[in-house]
Amino acid sequence: MNKLLGITVLVALLAVSTECFRMPRQAVEEQEQGTLTKITDGIRSYYDSAVNTASGYLQNIKDMKLEEKAKTLYTDTSIVLSTYAAIAQDQLYYTFYHK
Repeated sequence: MNKLLGITVLVALLAVSTECFRMPRQAVEEQEQGTLTKITDGIRSYYDSAVNTASGYLQNIKDMKLEEKAKTLYTDTSIVLSTYAAIAQDQLYYTFYHK
């Protein structure tokens, strides 16, 4: 009976001391998870900020109708260049093949 009581007391002390050691480890793990969560949240906020800024720039470009202006500039330039190219072609033709 004394052996059983001694073993019970030792197991109880071991369980209490194990619980005492376990609490700081859990606290360290919680701090690590908290740090990881903070880092992840920081990265997500920077990413969201970058996406929102880029979306804002795209919206401003669409609002200024730069795409339409670029298309009209291209068509006007191509018309002018084709006209001057035709004039230059005529000048070269009459320079070399004039009778």
